[in-house]
Amino acid sequence: MGRPDPPALTVGVEEEFLLIDPETGQVLPVCEDVRSRLGGPEAEQVVSELAQFQIETNSGVHTDLRRLEEELLRLRRTVGEAAAGCGARLAACGTALFGHTDLPPLTHSARYRNMRRHYRDILRGQGVCGCHVHVGIEDREEAVQVSNHVRPWLPVLQALTSNSPISYGHDTGYASWRAIVWGRWPSTDPPPFFHSAEHYDALVAGLGDAGVILDEGMVYWQVRLSRTWPTMEFRLSDSCATAGEAVLLAGLIRALSATALADVRAGVAPPEVDQTLLSAACWGAARGGLEGENLDLLSGARVPVWESVGRLLDRVRPALAVTGDLPLVVSGLDRLRRHGSGAVRQRHALRRRVSLLDVADLLIRQTQAATGAPCRAPAPIPVPAAEPAGGEAG
Repeated sequence: MGRPDPPALTVGVEEEFLLIDPETGQVLPVCEDVRSRLGGPEAEQVVSELAQFQIETNSGVHTDLRRLEEELLRLRRTVGEAAAGCGARLAACGTALFGHTDLPPLTHSARYRNMRRHYRDILRGQGVCGCHVHVGIEDREEAVQVSNHVRPWLPVLQALTSNSPISYGHDTGYASWRAIVWGRWPSTDPPPFFHSAEHYDALVAGLGDAGVILDEGMVYWQVRLSRTWPTMEFRLSDSCATAGEAVLLAGLIRALSATALADVRAGVAPPEVDQTLLSAACWGAARGGLEGENLDLLSGARVPVWESVGRLLDRVRPALAVTGDLPLVVSGLDRLRRHGSGAVRQRHALRRRVSLLDVADLLIRQTQAATGAPCRAPAPIPVPAAEPAGGEAG
């Protein structure tokens, strides 16, 4: 008897954005002013973040990726209009272009003040922005096993969304500088291998007992169980340049989780992945991004990341077929092949006139862009010769 089809799972997305001055490209600490201008259902879906120049949107729960994309675009446009009323623009980017070596202006919160007292200079330069994807898995025992199964693919997903090469006014040399800055916090590693939900809970409790985290919200593993919802939360990505890229990420994560869940239910053992090599591959994803090479954790070989993307697509193809998402995902990958990652597009904008304002303008335009109209880089994009396996996204 063949293995059953992967289950269809729900998905939701949290997006963090920078609030920037369109004239200077500098961050503006106006989050609360922007939120005060929101009404209707959006007011409940927009929240503050660590720094006053950040703002976060939370989608609803979806089964249809196109409906998810419609909502993400609506939230981006609504919050963008409110930001414009405060003299700011919404920018989907992992790091502030000009950086900030001092402590960021913290959102007024007892929790954030406590974090400042406890972690001191770790907060310098923070205020980075990510995209978090929630996948609905109600059974916690199944969820931790799914986490074990998806670990080899986390560097590939991280590379796909690399979108923060510039900070402190220059190219950092990393496709995702956000990942490097965010990595200063304790517990930001890839998730360890969990023997059970009880083991997961024991590790979280141990981090608290050791004084490493102040509360469960500071479990910053790249995949974790949500404290509030019956979901798994993937936290490894930069803020995605366009809503379409966020939906592509959500589609791949949902399909990968469904594939893993089918394996868990069929009694398939998770692949053995060394934690040190997994962390190294995640660093490699931050360094080289989508257009570089990285360690393939299943073969042990160093390969072009696009080759790993092709293997991921082959892995999740049956799950994408179940939900009808295969054409959307293939077309999203094709756009990335043609236009380059967010990191490459930023670098081309910077090199054209060596102007950070050109990069800021690109970020502002991309943030509002629909799926079918991504902003082209101002120069041809160099891409690896290898096509994703199957040739459909070439």
